Order: sequence, then C-alpha cells, then structure tokens
Amino acid sequence: MLTWIALLALFLFSGATYAFGRRKAQALVRGQKGALHSLPGYHGSYVALWAGLPAALVVLAAAMFGGRMEAALLRADIPPAVAALQGQMQDVFFDDARALAHGGQASETAYDGDLRVALEAKAQQAKRLEQLIRYGALAAGAVLGLAGLALAYPRISPSFRARNRVEGWIAVLFIACAVTAILTTVGIVASLVWESWRFFQSVSPIDFLLGTDWDPQIAMRSDQYATKGAFGAVPLFVGTFLIMLIAMIVAAPIGLFSAIYLSEYARPLTRGVVKPLLEILAGVPTVVYGFFAALTVGPIFREGFNSLGRLMIGGPLDGLGVYLSQVQNQMALVAGAVMGIMLIPFVSSLSDDIMNAVPQSLRDGSLAMGATRSETVKKVVLPAALPGIMAAMLLAVSRAIGETMIVTMAAGLQAKTTLNPLDTVTTVTVQIVTLLTGDQEFDSPKTLSAFGLGLTLFVVTFILNVIALRIVQKYREQYD
Repeated sequence: MLTWIALLALFLFSGATYAFGRRKAQALVRGQKGALHSLPGYHGSYVALWAGLPAALVVLAAAMFGGRMEAALLRADIPPAVAALQGQMQDVFFDDARALAHGGQASETAYDGDLRVALEAKAQQAKRLEQLIRYGALAAGAVLGLAGLALAYPRISPSFRARNRVEGWIAVLFIACAVTAILTTVGIVASLVWESWRFFQSVSPIDFLLGTDWDPQIAMRSDQYATKGAFGAVPLFVGTFLIMLIAMIVAAPIGLFSAIYLSEYARPLTRGVVKPLLEILAGVPTVVYGFFAALTVGPIFREGFNSLGRLMIGGPLDGLGVYLSQVQNQMALVAGAVMGIMLIPFVSSLSDDIMNAVPQSLRDGSLAMGATRSETVKKVVLPAALPGIMAAMLLAVSRAIGETMIVTMAAGLQAKTTLNPLDTVTTVTVQIVTLLTGDQEFDSPKTLSAFGLGLTLFVVTFILNVIALRIVQKYREQYD
C-alpha cells in the first residue's frame, strides 16, 4: 500500500513540475513567436521526466527486490542454533522469522530453547530490515525527485533542445520494452531447456518421443507397481493434433466464408451488426465453452450416435451399431467441435480485415474485365490476401493447440493413441496442467516431464510457424 501511495505522490509531483517547466518556457518568450526551439510542453515534459522517473524506478525496484534483499541480509548472520539445522529446516526457520516480522504466524514447527530466542531475534531483525529498505527507498526517491528538478529546471531556455531530450527518453523506453520482450523470451526458452535437460537425464528422449504409453506415476518404494513410470508422449501429441484438426475443420471454412461475406457481399448495416456479434465469441471465457461442451454438445452427440447405433444393430453393420450405442459424452469430436466454434472469430475477423486491406483498384480492374463478383473473390481477392489469411489460420491453430479447459471438460484425461474422434483423448497442455497441479517436488521425472512436454510443443509450434512463413513468402512474391 505504501508503494502505491509513493507512486501516486510521485505522479502528482511530476505533474506539478510539468506545469512549472511549461510556465517558465512560456514566460521566457512571452509575445515572441518562434523564439523557443521546442514547444513549451516539451520543456515541461523534460522537467517532469527528470523529477519523477528516476525516483519511480527506485521505489519500484525496492518493491520488487526488497523481499530478496531482506532475506539475503537476514541469512548473513546465522545463529549457532540455526546452523545446526538441516538446509530445509533452515529455510523454514527464516521463513517463519519473516512471517512473524510481517504480522503473520509461524509454521507448526516447534521452537524451544535457543531456537525460540533465535527466532524472536531474527523476527526483530527482519522487521528492522523491512523498515530500513522501505523507508530508505522512499527517502532515496524523494532525494532523486528533488535533485532531478534542480537539475532540469534551470536548463530551460529559448535555445534548449527539450524536444530532442524528451524523444531520447522515449527512445530509451522503447528500447527497454524491446529488450524486456527479448529477455523474457530467452528466459522462457532457457528455463524450458534446463528443466527438460534434467528430465531427459532420467528418461531417454527416444522413449519420450516415440513411446506409446503415457503413465507418469512414480512409485514411492521400489517394490511398488510402475516404479519407473511410462513417459511415451505419442498419445498426447496424437490427441492434441486430432482435436486441433477437428477444430480447424469447423473453424476454417465457417470463419473464412463469413469473412468473404462480410468483406465482399454484406451491406454496411449488415456488416456493422454481424461482425460484432461474431467477435463476441472471442470474449467468452473458455470455461463457459467447456460447460457448453460438457452439458449441451456432449449429450446431444451421445444421444445422436446412440440412436444411430440402435438402428444399425441387427443389420450388416451390427458391430458398428453396438459401438455407436455405447458412445459416451466425452470424446474428441465434442471438444474439437466446440473449440472450432471458439476459433471462428479468430479466423473471421482477421481474414475480413486482411481482405478489406486489398486495394479496391484490384477489384475494380477485375470487374471491368467482365469477371463476376465470385470470380473476383476467387481469382483476385483471396490470392492477394493469402498471406494474411494464412497468418489468421496459424493463429487459430496455435490457439487450438494451447487450449486446456475445453479438452479437460469435454474430451477426458485418458491418453490414447487413436484417430477415432469418438474416443476419449487428452492433450499436451492438459497433462502439463495435471502434472503441475498441487504440491510438487521438481526433482522427480513425473513433474519434470511437464517441461519436456512444453519444450517439445514449443519446437513443434516453431516448426509450424516456419512452414507457414515459407508458404506466405512463396505466394507473396507474386504480388510484390
């Protein structure tokens, strides 16, 4: 709470310095047009940036890293009674000390004698460190704010290039955002690679990539069943791509044809009503789609297949009829169909925007040559918009591969190597969530297998991206 109050105070202080800087710039050239190198607003912005930004960075750094600094300083001097504890118990001790210092409660661990005295002493030390870091950051922020004001305010003059300085600050901000995005990506990939490397030290990559049995249950004792578990990921990827294929069979034609209608045939009033209604589907939470699949679509599909199976029993397709009469609610077809409905606005809206970006002169030229509207769409608009349509399809595929809730509620959790859309299957993302749910120790192959699945899925989607980009480049060359 104190951090937000400090940031609000800095924001108000920066606003006041902006007004002071702008007023000073206006007063220097009152009645003289064109005497200032930069507009008065740039002068005010320059003063506000120096007065607020360094101080805000200090306050935010203290808020983000103050807890780690406190923990590190608290461990700098370990009492003899605590040093005798094992590593994990030492961690519990220091966590309890910080909890007591921050107004919480210690764990259920019993502390007697010297440990109790050491705990109370460390709790007092943690409280002092917290106050020192917090109020020290506020004091440093106040000093930096005043120093920035004292540095920037006197520089305001008619010849001062305030615009260049402010744009330099903005350029640094953009560079920092770009570097943050890159470092975030590198960090994600590095963490996946490192944890996957630990997993592949216990499980052979060949067994993982080519194995057909998925049962990541690790026994607690060597005489129990499934001591080593089964980590064949083939059933998971087969289920993932089966559901993705069903979803794209639903979403791709409906979404693309909807985009063609909205872009080429619909009147402005119709387009203004239909397009927002389609885009509403993108705002529906996936858990709602999951409920829709489990409570509505699943029973409808089951009743339809069961009725068809009962009609086929006793005929030449008796075996198929018996199978269809036993179909249950959870199946890949239900999950894929509902997921396809969810993906329609991704394909439709993006494809519509891409086709509207095709120059009208291309359409006019085609119509002037005697082509019909449908021929113009097929021969001119779609080829010109193909790169963007491919990007929309790729986004929908990525969304389908990463979906979890619909699959969990509509397709089940059973790993099967099957292409039968009426079977229960599971996907990679569902298993990752299952493996990382609850209290887990990141030292067993069962938990680390989630990172192996994540890395493999990352590589697969990267390959799909490369293939899609090559297709886009190939067809884009015809219209450069």
